[in-house]
Amino acid sequence: MSDERNAQIDLLYQTFSKISTKEQFEAFLDDLCTYKEVEAMAQRLHAAKLLMEGETYEKIIETTGISSATLSRVNKCVKYGKGYNVLLQK
Repeated sequence: MSDERNAQIDLLYQTFSKISTKEQFEAFLDDLCTYKEVEAMAQRLHAAKLLMEGETYEKIIETTGISSATLSRVNKCVKYGKGYNVLLQK
């Protein structure tokens, strides 16, 4: 990854860390993302929560409309990643 790309990603992370309220986060995402992008992130988060609660792939796909490929990626992140497990503790 180039230094410029790293700097851009770092700016994104720094900006996220400055957000202190739900309202600020909502306004920022409204400016930064399309509705479909926010909807896709929400779908993945909901799927991660359901996985952590022990739901089956079939039930999660039925409930959320997520694709099996995306659900597989979310599942890998739930199992091996650091973000979901910290932020979606049971």
